[in-house]
Amino acid sequence: MFALKLIAVKLDLFSGYGDIPINNSYTNRTTDTVATTGNGLSAAMKTYYSDYLIDLAEPLLVHDQFGQKHPIPKNRGKRIEFRKYDPLPKMLTPLTEGVTPDGQKLSLKVLASQVYQYGGYVELSDMLMLTAIDNQLVQATKLLGSQAGRTLDTITREVLVGGTNVQYGEGTHEQRSELVGGLTTGNDYLTVKAIQMAVRTLKRMNAPKINGNYVAIVHPDVTFDLMRDPEWQAPHQYVDTENIYSGEIGRIAGVRFVETTEAKIFEPTPLSEGARRLTLKTALDSTGSTTIAVKEKLTSADATALAGMDIFVGGKAATVASATAGNAGSAYLTVSAAVKSVSADAVIAAADAGAGGRDVYATLVLGDDAYGVTELTGGGLEHIVKQLGSGGTTDPLDQRATAGWKATKAVERLVEPYMVRIETTSSYGVGTPATFDDGWYETSADAETHAQGRAS
Repeated sequence: MFALKLIAVKLDLFSGYGDIPINNSYTNRTTDTVATTGNGLSAAMKTYYSDYLIDLAEPLLVHDQFGQKHPIPKNRGKRIEFRKYDPLPKMLTPLTEGVTPDGQKLSLKVLASQVYQYGGYVELSDMLMLTAIDNQLVQATKLLGSQAGRTLDTITREVLVGGTNVQYGEGTHEQRSELVGGLTTGNDYLTVKAIQMAVRTLKRMNAPKINGNYVAIVHPDVTFDLMRDPEWQAPHQYVDTENIYSGEIGRIAGVRFVETTEAKIFEPTPLSEGARRLTLKTALDSTGSTTIAVKEKLTSADATALAGMDIFVGGKAATVASATAGNAGSAYLTVSAAVKSVSADAVIAAADAGAGGRDVYATLVLGDDAYGVTELTGGGLEHIVKQLGSGGTTDPLDQRATAGWKATKAVERLVEPYMVRIETTSSYGVGTPATFDDGWYETSADAETHAQGRAS
């Protein structure tokens, strides 16, 4: 005879391990033993959750707010057409009495853009669905809505910041790498003058305004520098509170500002194990040298990544031909041409951002009809729920359900002269206490919490 021994098992011992891969995916699970019935969604519930997801996504679409909205075409292939009309010319010839002049033809230009699909989903276990279907579906939908909104917003942002109409600071520089910050004087922060110059550019191109003003999409780091101007107006000072844009924070120089942490930041490429800058170990005299000794450690991976990179050594442009790995003080770069007259401890940084590895912020100043985007409704964004049992033979025990989103998206710059990208630094950035005056981080990883809109 064998005695049956009961063993008590603490089920929540395994809680927190809901991301164990199952079938090459990640299933959110629960060890809750209190089960309830009912795991189906009615048509009304599906509609509710779909609307809920779209409502969650739309507030994040700051970059989509001011574009022409075009519905997703059905059964029209993978391209969508954005239309714009050329202005009619002036009619300077006097009319002849009794003679009707020739009529004029409208000039329509069509820009065709490729549409693409994007999406994401989460898996929910049967136990999770059985114990808390509504709560879990709401939470999943909330997170998916945020993911969809940030994804679609970034897609639009990247198209807009690719525009050719760019202004560096107050127009005193010709390229991004010349923008400076953290100095006693002469910083290239966002100023009223820079905004006024962008407005002048738009006016010269006859860019139409949006509800009586131009609109700027801006990062909080740069609005901090701008809002201290005495001319700054809060929204309640100039508009009906019912007509405030999503994210709107104020107006100055005839421009209404919409603030978002998703505004574009051009961050320099890291040079060493995630650190964005290196330090020159040995001064370079007037004769110059192609060997650039650095104080920091370089790994083999760092050395490989550095080869071919454009950099600045104490403000002097150079291109890395190769790099030699080594511990702190023994690593060095070999550049393609000699760098001259640079003192020891000078900053070495990649040339794809501001001077000395400074973050560069893009502020987009927009006129009406500058760009076009596809709408979320009408096929642009949909919420998809697959209930337990829908997986067929791939889920033989009906253990997994999914919730997800899918969107069809296209963005097109319609009139380049109707938008200006102002690139500036900020008093808040990445660097060291000695060179950055208002907040600093030593590495790119440390800066992640503040630089949401970094380069892709």
